[in-house]
Amino acid sequence: MRTRRCNLEKIWLSYYEPGVPPTLTYPEITLSDMLSNSAKTYADHTATNFVLRYLLGGRFTVGGKLTYRQLNEKVDRMATALYQLGVRKGDRVAVMLPNSPHYIITFFACMRLGAIVVNTNPTYTGRELQHQLHDSGAETIVLLNIFWPRLREVRAETPVKRVIVAHVFDTLGFPSNLLVKSAQRKTPEWVDVMPEQDIFFFQHLLEKYGPTPPRVSVTPDDIALFQYTGGTTGLPKAAMLTHRNLIANTVQIAAWLTRGEPGGEKMMAAIPFFHVYGMTVAMIYSIHMGAEIVIVPNPRPIDNVMNVIQRERCTLFPGVPAMYIGIINHPKVNEYNLRSVKACISGSAPLPMEVQEKFGQLTGGRLVEGFGMTEASPVTHCNPVFGERRAGSIGIPVPDTEAKVINLDTGEEIEPGSDETGELCVRGPQVMKGYWQRPEETAQTIDADGWLHTGDIARVDKDGYFYIVDRKKDMINVGGLKVLPRDVEEVLFMHPKVMEAVVVGIPHPQRGDDTVKAFIVPKPGENPTAEEIKEFCKLHLAPYKVPREVEFRSELPKTLVGKVLRRVLVEEEKAKQKAAMATA
Repeated sequence: MRTRRCNLEKIWLSYYEPGVPPTLTYPEITLSDMLSNSAKTYADHTATNFVLRYLLGGRFTVGGKLTYRQLNEKVDRMATALYQLGVRKGDRVAVMLPNSPHYIITFFACMRLGAIVVNTNPTYTGRELQHQLHDSGAETIVLLNIFWPRLREVRAETPVKRVIVAHVFDTLGFPSNLLVKSAQRKTPEWVDVMPEQDIFFFQHLLEKYGPTPPRVSVTPDDIALFQYTGGTTGLPKAAMLTHRNLIANTVQIAAWLTRGEPGGEKMMAAIPFFHVYGMTVAMIYSIHMGAEIVIVPNPRPIDNVMNVIQRERCTLFPGVPAMYIGIINHPKVNEYNLRSVKACISGSAPLPMEVQEKFGQLTGGRLVEGFGMTEASPVTHCNPVFGERRAGSIGIPVPDTEAKVINLDTGEEIEPGSDETGELCVRGPQVMKGYWQRPEETAQTIDADGWLHTGDIARVDKDGYFYIVDRKKDMINVGGLKVLPRDVEEVLFMHPKVMEAVVVGIPHPQRGDDTVKAFIVPKPGENPTAEEIKEFCKLHLAPYKVPREVEFRSELPKTLVGKVLRRVLVEEEKAKQKAAMATA
């Protein structure tokens, strides 16, 4: 019998905080138009504040600022340069840059020409870079000089025709540009890129070309971005996100942050722009609101983040759990004034309620957990920032977003309030157009009714709050019983000596099922034992869920965004097993 479609009635709307409308009006504009509008409204407001480091007790900042007028002019100059170099509407431009003004300038220059940005992770190896450039068909790449050697080794196997090399000091004013240039040339990472055919320099292009880009007809339904993801199946592939997708998600975020002040916010931009979360929440939202983007190229160590928040008085701080966990457990956290922070949205991984509450006590602001995925631009759910948040929940769908949980076997919708779990599906204006050159995988991910099948195992309570239980692919099989890593991790986070924890299933070479193993980072000064952890878990978990193995580490392998790399841990364990068998 078909389950009644209760959640399509949007039962969660009654939990929207005052000021959040159930539906929104989305402007028929492009991302280029969004910047142009903000440049007119907030012309003399600071748009970017590039913070590299502080000198003389913080009285002097090595870095630089651009107003919205200056940023818009540099975008025009770069758009003109790209056009003169041969970039046309629909062409793909790979952007391999850390958080910096260069990224923002390049991104919006591409938007102005109707070109498609291909976000490229700066940590990619030559092999990974070659795959992405080949798959996307990018003929132009903009990268930092220190990344040039990796491109050089694979360039002949890619379609790249032109390379634009940026240096950190390009957009800095005097004397910061000279100080940074001098300091960087002394570092072992420094790379001198020699002028060659089809190699151009970012700063030279800004100086050579005027702010007179050609008029290109770009529509909201044109593709703006190729964002690569592993998705729910297979090899990395590009989610095609349109201007309309990204504008819609930005407007949804703006509606959710009810106390956001147009022209008055300072955005702590420590999460990478090359990741869709950082790009939409930290960069595009800020441009939409006329906020000052306080750009931090490297959030490590976490002292950098706390220092910038204190000195720049940042008001908004999107991040990942690892950042907030690092702050609340920092031995000198009470020496920093973090009271300027009023709102934080955490994504990418589960956020324990203990962390949310402790961070709120330190800052006076609100930290809540949200959820999104590359294919949805990315935000689909969030706990009300100043309303009711629930422990372990990703919150409720943002305006104009539908969500449901379906049975994994039958595809039938699961009744809200049931303890049954299933696959989370979402539908809304932020959902991608599809995967680039992957029609079959697109059809597997987005059904005929427009529902995006996320691949996440979830449940929904009677009020419409959603809870991610785990990824389908991360479920652990113990003697035929399914163990969801998050169930075990929630218990581990309850232990007073545990700072970070992740649980994976290690294939057992003889039994054919999995062994539950926990990897733990203890809190500073704590030395828990494996037996102590196991005994604690036995108090809160069924016997088959209790970790059989516990390993303590000083840190966990993570992406630049802060998401724990479970697959790396599994691969390490498989390698150990293989080595042990070879020795035996």
